[in-house]
Amino acid sequence: MKKLITLICITLFCTLTLSAQDNKGSKEKIKALKVSYLTEQLNLTPSEAEKFWPIYNAYSKEQYSLRYTLRYKIKNAMKEEGETSAFSESEAQKLVMLKLTTDQKIYESQKNFIDNIKKVISYKKIVQLQLAEMDFGRKLMSKYKHRRSESKN
Repeated sequence: MKKLITLICITLFCTLTLSAQDNKGSKEKIKALKVSYLTEQLNLTPSEAEKFWPIYNAYSKEQYSLRYTLRYKIKNAMKEEGETSAFSESEAQKLVMLKLTTDQKIYESQKNFIDNIKKVISYKKIVQLQLAEMDFGRKLMSKYKHRRSESKN
């Protein structure tokens, strides 16, 4: 249980550190790069793109909101308690349950997205989308790490 809470806190700390370094301009630039990358990878027709992007943007916004709320609540718990070792068993249980509930909501959101998007693009393109999202994230992190290592030298 302690290992799970520590892992959650470390993951969220890293995520918060990365998001704190972003400014609004960077987020918009990344979003534009992602739109361009996904459009290219999926080879969307103009008709597909017109229907795809409103659904995808709503889904992305919902996913972001769910994850942000989880990070915010865990961050507040960390501020109140300090280290994870200071958490009471009850507080730790609440955080674990919050994580599980959020994961369930994220899953439901993904399921609803698939139900909506399958009316616009094929299942093959849905798989391509999922792979392209992962690839974009990897490339973004790689670029970030490379930039960070260059700035240290």
